[in-house]
Amino acid sequence: MQRLATAYRLTLPQLLNGAGITLTGHGTPPTAELHLSPAACHHLAALTRIPLPHLTRALPRLDPNDDAHHTAAATRWKRLEAAQQPVRACTLCTRHRSHGATGTAWVHRPPHRLVCPRHHQATPDPRLTFPLHTRATPETTAAHHAHQRLLRHPRAATAWTTARAITTRWYDHQQHLTHRWHTRLGQLCATNPHLTTTGSASPALLTRDLVIYPENVTLAGALAALPNRPHRDTGKALSLIAQRLGLPRLASNANDPLRVFLTHTRP
Repeated sequence: MQRLATAYRLTLPQLLNGAGITLTGHGTPPTAELHLSPAACHHLAALTRIPLPHLTRALPRLDPNDDAHHTAAATRWKRLEAAQQPVRACTLCTRHRSHGATGTAWVHRPPHRLVCPRHHQATPDPRLTFPLHTRATPETTAAHHAHQRLLRHPRAATAWTTARAITTRWYDHQQHLTHRWHTRLGQLCATNPHLTTTGSASPALLTRDLVIYPENVTLAGALAALPNRPHRDTGKALSLIAQRLGLPRLASNANDPLRVFLTHTRP
Protein backbone atom coordinates (compact mmCIF):
# COMPACT_ATOMS: atom_id res chain seq x y z
CA MET A 1 0.00 0.00 0.00
CA GLN A 2 2.92 2.32 0.68
CA ARG A 3 4.34 1.59 -2.80
CA LEU A 4 0.90 2.33 -4.26
CA ALA A 5 0.79 5.66 -2.43
CA THR A 6 4.29 6.48 -3.66
CA ALA A 7 3.28 5.72 -7.25
CA TYR A 8 0.47 8.30 -6.95
CA ARG A 9 2.81 10.72 -5.11
CA LEU A 10 0.59 10.64 -2.05
CA THR A 11 1.10 9.89 1.61
CA LEU A 12 -0.47 6.69 2.90
CA PRO A 13 -3.27 8.55 4.77
CA GLN A 14 -4.01 10.54 1.59
CA LEU A 15 -4.24 7.35 -0.47
CA LEU A 16 -6.59 5.70 2.02
CA ASN A 17 -8.75 8.80 2.29
CA GLY A 18 -9.02 9.00 -1.50
CA ALA A 19 -10.08 5.34 -1.58
CA GLY A 20 -12.83 6.04 0.97
CA ILE A 21 -11.05 4.15 3.78
CA THR A 22 -10.93 5.65 7.29
CA LEU A 23 -7.53 5.27 8.98
CA THR A 24 -7.08 5.26 12.76
CA GLY A 25 -3.95 5.02 14.88
CA HIS A 26 -0.29 5.35 14.00
CA GLY A 27 2.43 2.88 13.13
CA THR A 28 5.15 1.81 10.74
CA PRO A 29 6.37 -1.59 9.52
CA PRO A 30 7.65 -3.90 10.81
CA THR A 31 6.49 -3.12 14.36
CA ALA A 32 2.89 -2.54 13.23
CA GLU A 33 0.63 -3.46 10.34
CA LEU A 34 -2.65 -2.28 8.89
CA HIS A 35 -5.78 -4.28 9.66
CA LEU A 36 -8.52 -3.71 7.09
CA SER A 37 -12.23 -4.30 7.49
CA PRO A 38 -13.92 -6.42 4.77
CA ALA A 39 -15.34 -3.27 3.16
CA ALA A 40 -11.89 -1.68 3.12
CA CYS A 41 -10.50 -4.81 1.43
CA HIS A 42 -13.07 -4.40 -1.35
CA HIS A 43 -12.14 -0.72 -1.72
CA LEU A 44 -8.47 -1.71 -1.98
CA ALA A 45 -9.28 -4.32 -4.62
CA ALA A 46 -11.18 -1.71 -6.63
CA LEU A 47 -8.31 0.78 -6.32
CA THR A 48 -5.68 -1.74 -7.45
CA ARG A 49 -7.98 -3.29 -10.09
CA ILE A 50 -7.08 -6.71 -8.76
CA PRO A 51 -9.94 -9.11 -7.85
CA LEU A 52 -10.09 -9.58 -4.09
CA PRO A 53 -9.46 -13.38 -4.21
CA HIS A 54 -6.26 -12.73 -6.23
CA LEU A 55 -5.21 -9.95 -3.86
CA THR A 56 -5.79 -12.17 -0.82
CA ARG A 57 -3.65 -14.95 -2.30
CA ALA A 58 -0.83 -12.44 -2.77
CA LEU A 59 -1.40 -10.90 0.68
CA PRO A 60 -2.62 -13.70 3.01
CA ARG A 61 -2.86 -11.37 6.02
CA LEU A 62 -5.51 -9.38 4.16
CA ASP A 63 -7.96 -12.10 5.24
CA PRO A 64 -10.71 -11.04 7.68
CA ASN A 65 -9.28 -10.37 11.14
CA ASP A 66 -10.54 -9.02 14.42
CA ASP A 67 -12.09 -6.04 12.58
CA ALA A 68 -14.29 -8.36 10.50
CA HIS A 69 -17.46 -7.28 12.33
CA HIS A 70 -17.01 -3.70 11.08
CA THR A 71 -19.21 -2.84 8.11
CA ALA A 72 -17.53 0.49 7.36
CA ALA A 73 -14.48 0.80 5.12
CA ALA A 74 -11.93 1.28 7.87
CA THR A 75 -8.39 0.31 8.71
CA ARG A 76 -6.27 0.70 11.80
CA TRP A 77 -2.66 0.24 12.80
CA LYS A 78 -2.07 -2.74 15.07
CA ARG A 79 1.17 -3.25 16.96
CA LEU A 80 2.85 -6.61 16.39
CA GLU A 81 4.82 -8.77 18.79
CA ALA A 82 8.39 -9.51 17.69
CA ALA A 83 7.51 -13.05 16.57
CA GLN A 84 4.72 -11.70 14.33
CA GLN A 85 6.74 -8.98 12.63
CA PRO A 86 7.62 -9.26 8.93
CA VAL A 87 11.18 -9.12 7.64
CA ARG A 88 12.79 -7.72 4.51
CA ALA A 89 12.36 -9.95 1.47
CA CYS A 90 15.20 -10.87 -0.88
CA THR A 91 15.93 -7.70 -2.87
CA LEU A 92 16.58 -9.51 -6.15
CA CYS A 93 13.43 -11.63 -5.88
CA THR A 94 11.46 -8.45 -5.14
CA ARG A 95 12.89 -6.64 -8.16
CA HIS A 96 12.03 -9.60 -10.36
CA ARG A 97 8.47 -9.98 -9.09
CA SER A 98 7.81 -6.21 -9.22
CA HIS A 99 9.30 -5.98 -12.74
CA GLY A 100 12.01 -3.65 -11.46
CA ALA A 101 9.64 -1.26 -9.70
CA THR A 102 11.22 -1.77 -6.27
CA GLY A 103 13.77 -3.84 -4.41
CA THR A 104 12.14 -3.41 -1.02
CA ALA A 105 9.29 -5.50 0.38
CA TRP A 106 8.22 -6.93 3.71
CA VAL A 107 7.35 -10.62 4.00
CA HIS A 108 5.91 -12.85 6.72
CA ARG A 109 8.50 -15.57 6.23
CA PRO A 110 7.91 -19.15 7.44
CA PRO A 111 10.91 -20.83 9.13
CA HIS A 112 11.73 -22.97 6.08
CA ARG A 113 12.13 -19.85 3.94
CA LEU A 114 14.83 -18.17 6.00
CA VAL A 115 17.36 -18.25 3.15
CA CYS A 116 16.85 -17.36 -0.52
CA PRO A 117 18.90 -20.18 -2.11
CA ARG A 118 18.96 -18.52 -5.52
CA HIS A 119 20.30 -15.12 -4.50
CA HIS A 120 21.99 -16.07 -1.21
CA GLN A 121 20.17 -13.54 0.96
CA ALA A 122 18.49 -13.86 4.36
CA THR A 123 16.88 -11.55 6.90
CA PRO A 124 16.90 -13.36 10.25
CA ASP A 125 15.57 -10.45 12.36
CA PRO A 126 12.80 -7.84 11.80
CA ARG A 127 15.13 -5.10 13.09
CA LEU A 128 17.36 -5.55 10.04
CA THR A 129 16.43 -3.05 7.34
CA PHE A 130 18.36 -5.03 4.71
CA PRO A 131 18.87 -8.71 3.87
CA LEU A 132 22.24 -10.26 4.66
CA HIS A 133 24.44 -11.78 1.96
CA THR A 134 25.15 -15.43 2.77
CA ARG A 135 27.60 -16.55 0.06
CA ALA A 136 30.36 -16.70 2.68
CA THR A 137 28.35 -19.33 4.56
CA PRO A 138 27.26 -21.89 1.92
CA GLU A 139 26.17 -24.26 4.67
CA THR A 140 23.12 -22.03 5.19
CA THR A 141 21.97 -22.71 1.62
CA ALA A 142 22.61 -26.44 2.08
CA ALA A 143 20.52 -26.26 5.27
CA HIS A 144 17.69 -24.64 3.30
CA HIS A 145 17.50 -27.62 0.95
CA ALA A 146 17.71 -30.04 3.88
CA HIS A 147 14.87 -28.15 5.56
CA GLN A 148 12.63 -28.61 2.49
CA ARG A 149 13.23 -32.38 2.70
CA LEU A 150 12.53 -32.35 6.44
CA LEU A 151 9.08 -30.88 5.80
CA ARG A 152 7.94 -34.23 4.39
CA HIS A 153 8.32 -35.84 7.83
CA PRO A 154 5.06 -36.02 9.82
CA ARG A 155 6.77 -34.68 12.96
CA ALA A 156 8.71 -31.94 11.17
CA ALA A 157 6.89 -29.00 12.82
CA THR A 158 7.29 -30.33 16.38
CA ALA A 159 10.90 -31.33 15.78
CA TRP A 160 11.72 -27.90 14.37
CA THR A 161 10.17 -26.05 17.31
CA THR A 162 12.04 -28.23 19.80
CA ALA A 163 15.34 -27.98 17.94
CA ARG A 164 15.09 -24.20 17.70
CA ALA A 165 14.46 -23.88 21.44
CA ILE A 166 17.49 -26.10 22.15
CA THR A 167 19.94 -24.44 19.76
CA THR A 168 18.83 -20.96 20.83
CA ARG A 169 19.54 -21.90 24.44
CA TRP A 170 22.96 -23.28 23.44
CA TYR A 171 23.74 -20.11 21.51
CA ASP A 172 22.70 -17.76 24.30
CA HIS A 173 24.63 -19.78 26.91
CA GLN A 174 27.61 -20.44 24.62
CA GLN A 175 27.43 -24.21 24.75
CA HIS A 176 28.57 -27.07 22.49
CA LEU A 177 28.84 -25.24 19.15
CA THR A 178 30.19 -21.88 20.27
CA HIS A 179 33.42 -21.94 18.22
CA ARG A 180 31.57 -22.88 15.02
CA TRP A 181 28.93 -20.24 15.56
CA HIS A 182 31.50 -17.54 16.36
CA THR A 183 33.28 -18.39 13.12
CA ARG A 184 30.05 -18.16 11.12
CA LEU A 185 29.13 -14.88 12.80
CA GLY A 186 32.54 -13.48 11.85
CA GLN A 187 32.03 -14.54 8.23
CA LEU A 188 28.64 -12.85 8.09
CA CYS A 189 29.99 -9.64 9.63
CA ALA A 190 32.89 -9.59 7.16
CA THR A 191 30.49 -9.99 4.22
CA ASN A 192 27.96 -7.53 5.65
CA PRO A 193 30.00 -4.72 7.28
CA HIS A 194 26.85 -2.61 7.78
CA LEU A 195 25.82 -5.14 10.47
CA THR A 196 28.13 -3.44 12.95
CA THR A 197 26.57 -0.02 12.37
CA THR A 198 22.86 -0.81 12.73
CA GLY A 199 22.72 0.44 16.31
CA SER A 200 19.46 -1.39 17.08
CA ALA A 201 21.09 -4.51 18.55
CA SER A 202 24.34 -6.45 18.52
CA PRO A 203 25.26 -8.43 15.39
CA ALA A 204 25.30 -11.58 17.54
CA LEU A 205 21.63 -11.08 18.36
CA LEU A 206 20.50 -9.83 14.94
CA THR A 207 22.04 -12.83 13.15
CA ARG A 208 21.27 -15.50 15.73
CA ASP A 209 18.58 -17.36 13.76
CA LEU A 210 20.81 -17.44 10.69
CA VAL A 211 23.98 -18.43 12.56
CA ILE A 212 22.32 -21.42 14.22
CA TYR A 213 20.20 -22.35 11.19
CA PRO A 214 22.33 -25.24 9.79
CA GLU A 215 22.55 -26.95 13.18
CA ASN A 216 18.88 -26.19 13.80
CA VAL A 217 17.93 -28.14 10.69
CA THR A 218 20.32 -30.98 11.49
CA LEU A 219 19.06 -31.32 15.07
CA ALA A 220 15.42 -31.13 13.93
CA GLY A 221 16.07 -33.96 11.48
CA ALA A 222 17.67 -36.06 14.20
CA LEU A 223 14.83 -35.42 16.65
CA ALA A 224 12.17 -36.21 14.03
CA ALA A 225 13.82 -39.59 13.45
CA LEU A 226 13.77 -40.56 17.13
CA PRO A 227 11.12 -43.10 18.24
CA ASN A 228 8.01 -41.73 19.91
CA ARG A 229 8.96 -42.71 23.43
CA PRO A 230 11.50 -41.74 26.10
CA HIS A 231 15.02 -42.90 25.37
CA ARG A 232 16.15 -45.46 27.92
CA ASP A 233 19.70 -45.09 26.59
CA THR A 234 20.09 -41.31 26.57
CA GLY A 235 23.84 -41.63 26.11
CA LYS A 236 23.37 -43.52 22.85
CA ALA A 237 20.93 -40.89 21.58
CA LEU A 238 23.33 -38.11 22.51
CA SER A 239 26.15 -39.89 20.65
CA LEU A 240 24.00 -40.25 17.56
CA ILE A 241 22.99 -36.58 17.62
CA ALA A 242 26.59 -35.49 18.24
CA GLN A 243 27.63 -37.45 15.17
CA ARG A 244 24.93 -35.75 13.10
CA LEU A 245 26.13 -32.36 14.34
CA GLY A 246 29.74 -33.18 13.53
CA LEU A 247 30.85 -33.17 17.18
CA PRO A 248 33.05 -35.77 18.88
CA ARG A 249 30.58 -35.89 21.76
CA LEU A 250 27.79 -33.97 23.46
CA ALA A 251 28.71 -33.70 27.11
CA SER A 252 25.63 -32.30 28.80
CA ASN A 253 24.48 -31.86 32.36
CA ALA A 254 21.08 -32.77 33.74
CA ASN A 255 19.71 -29.30 32.90
CA ASP A 256 20.83 -29.30 29.28
CA PRO A 257 17.65 -28.79 27.17
CA LEU A 258 18.51 -31.66 24.83
CA ARG A 259 19.00 -34.12 27.69
CA VAL A 260 15.75 -32.92 29.30
CA PHE A 261 13.93 -33.55 26.02
CA LEU A 262 15.43 -37.01 25.58
CA THR A 263 14.57 -38.14 29.10
CA HIS A 264 10.94 -37.02 29.12
CA THR A 265 7.91 -38.49 27.41
CA ARG A 266 7.21 -37.04 23.99
CA PRO A 267 3.78 -37.04 22.39
